[in-house]
Amino acid sequence: MTKDSGAEIRNRYFDTLFADEKLIWMGQNTNHIPAHPAVTQAMTASIAKGEYNAYAPPLGFESLRAAIVEDLGVPGRALVTEGGVNALATLVRTKVRAGDTFVTSDPTWKWPGLFATQQGAEVIELPIFGPGTGYKLTPEVLAASVDDRCALIYLVDPNNPLGTTYDADELAQFIEIAKSVGALLVHDCTYRDFAPDHVPAMRIDPVNAVCSVSFSKWLGLAGMRVGALVGAPELIDECAAYSSSILGAGVVAQRGAEAGLRVKPEWMQTVRAINTANQQMIREAVAATEGLELLVWPSFANFLCIGTEAAGVTPEQLVEAYRQEGVMIRQGKYHTARFGGGFIKVSTTVPEDWARRFCTLLPAMMTKARGLTDVPALF
Repeated sequence: MTKDSGAEIRNRYFDTLFADEKLIWMGQNTNHIPAHPAVTQAMTASIAKGEYNAYAPPLGFESLRAAIVEDLGVPGRALVTEGGVNALATLVRTKVRAGDTFVTSDPTWKWPGLFATQQGAEVIELPIFGPGTGYKLTPEVLAASVDDRCALIYLVDPNNPLGTTYDADELAQFIEIAKSVGALLVHDCTYRDFAPDHVPAMRIDPVNAVCSVSFSKWLGLAGMRVGALVGAPELIDECAAYSSSILGAGVVAQRGAEAGLRVKPEWMQTVRAINTANQQMIREAVAATEGLELLVWPSFANFLCIGTEAAGVTPEQLVEAYRQEGVMIRQGKYHTARFGGGFIKVSTTVPEDWARRFCTLLPAMMTKARGLTDVPALF
């Protein structure tokens, strides 16, 4: 009998989670706040018209491309993709070659680094985990870690999983460092709508910076798979030749995304209010739990990074304890092998009763976690 691969085990893990219709999703930063009616109406209208029978334009519907660029407030063009991850994969395929370096922080969102490794590049992860740097990358550390081999400097901002963000001055310094070695600053703006003063790097330099965006987190379209790469026209033309979205991103998803952009000011006012209230509720529960601490406050994203090192439990034990109660949270090692043994991540764009359930369970989950000796593989 053939032994199942890690990919098969991972897939069954998430398939089992998805099959639980009552599962409380608080581990993937997804948005489970009931959708704005305009978004669901746009998608159901698209389905009713049978638009899904045809392929979308390869770069995305022109109206959506224009709306994405306008929303970001930058010069440039958009390449619509199946989620933000596909945008980043396309960029890496376009710009990274064997022998290059791909520089990022640790922790970070891990998949772009994997794409760079697949291209034969060396991935350099610069540690930012700790109060000494404010859980952020500094220009000094970055400057000392790049040379003319560097193709891309990848910055997810606000940081996933920490929730820290960068100001315009910091971004300008990062761009100058990238320019000095002929690299491109990749500004992953997935969580920018939760950071009030966020500045897309392309507003500072539309040529030496590129932005990726997603509709998974702020709009709640994770399962629809729609995002975009926004860059200078020449860069988007170059990336188009490497895009796997040659038949266009999903038609129904794009209709929902464009509708979301039209109601974004109203929608995000609601989302931010719920996110803030949930984060405050969880903050109070963590403060009342011996051994746990919020590593970053305030979080400028839709999740909280909770330190566990002094709690006498591993993140994996706590994740499994909650999973057995129908609540999904995430262990730190998903993001970082070096620092992941010391924290969990909890998503907060969820209904209030989900957040309250997490808080109510916390004391019992701490006790239960300490008694777990057989924790299955987590992903």
